[in-house]
Amino acid sequence: MLEKFAKRIAYKIRRKLNYKTISISGIVLNTDPELVPKGIRKQLLQKEYESPELILVREGITAQDRVLEVGAGIGFVGIACAKICGPENILSYEPNPKMRPVIEANYSLNGMRPNLRSKVVAVTDGELEFYFSESVLSSSLVDRKQGSPTLVEADAISGVVEEFRPTAIVMDAEGAEIDLLSNCDLGRVSTIAVELHPHIVGSQAISELRTYLSERGFEEKKRLGKSALFRKAA
Repeated sequence: MLEKFAKRIAYKIRRKLNYKTISISGIVLNTDPELVPKGIRKQLLQKEYESPELILVREGITAQDRVLEVGAGIGFVGIACAKICGPENILSYEPNPKMRPVIEANYSLNGMRPNLRSKVVAVTDGELEFYFSESVLSSSLVDRKQGSPTLVEADAISGVVEEFRPTAIVMDAEGAEIDLLSNCDLGRVSTIAVELHPHIVGSQAISELRTYLSERGFEEKKRLGKSALFRKAA
């Protein structure tokens, strides 16, 4: 109870003082309200942004990995990966063009530059309808009735995996994880950190994905909320 109260007071102080940056677990992030979406800024000032994902990548990613990040958001999880394996060994995709300056600013605050493509990762190449949510966090290839469709450029995940040859995949695709992970060669991949969305695709689809990954040698090592860490047996 006291801890929650202290966190609430700390958040109010940060908001009142209009913090422009904040450090979360050793990662410096931009909180300028002119750059960062309101909902994300609130989570940052509360120091509650993507905590499960951060824990999983720090447990799962090694210095030898090459990481494909699908859904970079503001760059927080990608920076965590880059601090482990080097920014040259992570390729990030984020289809929302408004996020590019945020990602670039956050990488700069941490002394790095992102290897970023402002495209969506999909099953096929070309132009696809993508649904941008005002909250940013709920934007998806899946129509969640939270935004109008916009045509965006897409790279097929099979081609990206063949080109970049990742050993790890970090994915927050708001429901598209089912199709994406089942439509690429996972032969070289040993680690998958993914946010699962049963509330979007249904629990049966998530169960089938877990079975699919298990059949390809992946074991679920840890689950935190909606996020899970899968590792391939040595």
